[in-house]
Amino acid sequence: MSHRDLEVIQAGRVPYLTALEWQRALAHDRIAGRLPHDVLLLLEHDPVVTLGRTTQAAHVMDPSGIDVVEVERGGDVTFHGPGQLVGYPILDLNGYRPDLHWYLRTLEQALIDALGALAIPAERNPGLTGVWTHGRKIASIGIHVKQWVTWHGFALNVTTDLAAFDRIVPCGIPGVVMTSVARERGEGAAGAALWDETVRAVMRGFETAFGVATRLAEPATQPS
Repeated sequence: MSHRDLEVIQAGRVPYLTALEWQRALAHDRIAGRLPHDVLLLLEHDPVVTLGRTTQAAHVMDPSGIDVVEVERGGDVTFHGPGQLVGYPILDLNGYRPDLHWYLRTLEQALIDALGALAIPAERNPGLTGVWTHGRKIASIGIHVKQWVTWHGFALNVTTDLAAFDRIVPCGIPGVVMTSVARERGEGAAGAALWDETVRAVMRGFETAFGVATRLAEPATQPS
């Protein structure tokens, strides 16, 4: 696979609905040819529960005091919150492989490679989408594709408060145990240094799995 550019935008904390409109706008620009390259948004959200196309009402057990948003991505219910690295790849799969199964497995591989760089052994769980370590789920994936351009993406728990997942049945999987980079690394792993290390690992994971050359965007690319 030949290398292609992937612009990475580190946006910090962005309200969920703002990020939703942002990625939709980028995807529509990519479809229309106004955006000449692929983009990976990396950010955090304030606490929010999002409902994918296959969500069952019973999987939202305690929505009190938190925003709940229905979206067009695939998958079931998930939680986003501080300490979770959320990635929204805006990729034109015509430049890779126009195949949803390939894209999902390659997105998983990018995260598996990233976690490996963080000394966390990660793997797939056959029949389920996402990334796991020692039987615990560490990253969730839900995507949407239009004319082979992707948006939505992944949520990797870095220092996330895992108790928040008690509000839902994460990804509609009864009995699933959620974990985080900090919990798996142990020994007080937390803070900005761990976050920055995780971002670098994810960028390298995308480079390896998708055969891209990542480059950081200028701060002016971020939303106002």
